[in-house]
Amino acid sequence: MTATLAPPVRIGKAAVGALGMLAVATGALESVVTPTLPLLQRELDMSPAEGALLSIVLLITGALVTPVAGKLGDRHGGKRVLIRLMAVVSAGGLVSALAPNLPVLLLGQVLQGAMVGALPLSFIVVRKHLPEGESKVAIGVVSGLFVGGGMAGMLSAGPVAETLSRHWMFALPTIAVIGSTLLVNRLMPHDPPGRKDDTGTDWPGLLLLSGMLVTLMLVLAMAPELGSQPLVFAVLIVVLAAFVTGWTAVERRAASPMIDLRMLARPAMRKSCVLTFVICVGTSLAVYLVPQLFAVPAGEYGFGASATETGFFLLPGAVAASLAGPIGGIGERRFGSRAVVTAGIVLLAAALIALAAAHSEVWHLVIGKMMISLANGLCVTALVTSTATSVDQSDTGIATSLVLVTRVIGYAVGAQVGGALLTAGTPSGSDVPAESAFITGFVIAGAVTALSLLVARTMSKGVKE
Repeated sequence: MTATLAPPVRIGKAAVGALGMLAVATGALESVVTPTLPLLQRELDMSPAEGALLSIVLLITGALVTPVAGKLGDRHGGKRVLIRLMAVVSAGGLVSALAPNLPVLLLGQVLQGAMVGALPLSFIVVRKHLPEGESKVAIGVVSGLFVGGGMAGMLSAGPVAETLSRHWMFALPTIAVIGSTLLVNRLMPHDPPGRKDDTGTDWPGLLLLSGMLVTLMLVLAMAPELGSQPLVFAVLIVVLAAFVTGWTAVERRAASPMIDLRMLARPAMRKSCVLTFVICVGTSLAVYLVPQLFAVPAGEYGFGASATETGFFLLPGAVAASLAGPIGGIGERRFGSRAVVTAGIVLLAAALIALAAAHSEVWHLVIGKMMISLANGLCVTALVTSTATSVDQSDTGIATSLVLVTRVIGYAVGAQVGGALLTAGTPSGSDVPAESAFITGFVIAGAVTALSLLVARTMSKGVKE
């Protein structure tokens, strides 16, 4: 007689609620740096380039962790891997809360980056314990609560940092993460491990990609000091080239590569990756520059905004970003991916050029940031959908992970370019960049984004029948 697996234990509202609480807590912890970055730069004596590195290191770690976490979740069970990931995130939050200087804070952010892999693992767990219709509702609830947590973190980080200290803006959401993780562990049943995967995890590829991204960030951060340290800069370029060469060779030979570079041989994949990179560079430049411009003293050309005010000013952009996904999905179904991407690029380029020309009032930046967030969300939604439907079903995960890594690299490059521009544009003896540095950044971002129209026009229409 053939043995049969016991059906998975059905979960109740309490378990889904615990996952929702965890999503709120992680969303809040993820979002505290953006509105308080100028404050952190002042308190930790960071240059704009170092601030840019702090703003994206969590995202880089997340891009590296997510594909590995998904594979381990399928192999060993989603709940088991989720709880361990959240232990790493909690440790990172505590390190960030206690950090006395930038290197320790960067370490904390690296550990916190594991949270990016938590949301997909939550979806794995929900799908295993609920019928299809109910699982879709639960996934939507958890996703919405993560976005809501991000907005709450953006609004609360400034008041907490200014009223208590920067340490508490990390500590409070970390305490919430620990509490909600304990609830998930108690209320969520274990899901059975999946079929054993004999191909293993591409650890060499992961390590080489990590080294490549870190070295790339160092190269961009040191670019303004090229004249004073040319030898160090040249050594970093050589190291970066070595990492790129080694990673490419390993990924081509790996039985189960983390990023299958052979996918780039497909025109649709190449175009999606190029567009994703360029669009994210332009978006990231603005995402970094706008809070910095809010914080410039009012006696100069800025607004002297506090961390609390900056979080409030950035909130409409966060709302626009949360609405962009559904709007992009509807537009993609009705008009096709090419039309949505093209419209998003035009809107993004126009908003960036408009910010270069007009940034003397708070509402200029608020509206500009809203348009940028909306345009980026439209483009990314359409590109991910286009990528997922242009490959075989069995290749969906590999293709989307390639776009994910491209997206992270684009964001990282954009933020570091913004930091380098402000560092280079800061006069000696001053800590306030020249206004021309901001204008140059917005113009570069707008021009680069507009050039991506040359690629977008060659996309297939992608209209679904």
